[in-house]
Amino acid sequence: MYFAPKEHNPPHIHVYYQDDSAVVDIENGELVSGKIGKKQLKLLSAWIEIHKESLLANWDLCQKGEKPFTITPLN
Repeated sequence: MYFAPKEHNPPHIHVYYQDDSAVVDIENGELVSGKIGKKQLKLLSAWIEIHKESLLANWDLCQKGEKPFTITPLN
């Protein structure tokens, strides 16, 4: 998630995997733009579902110009 106030809606995260990059919606785990493998998107969608509350809280913090807290990454 970029730490940038007034980032455009919907709430989303930026994802990088090898040579791919994508923007994924936090609310539904769907691809907004870019490309990422189907397997990686499926794993990412599950991770987003597990961490949705924290991700949305971080989104709100970022929108207020505040630093988000750390969320355990998908390894």
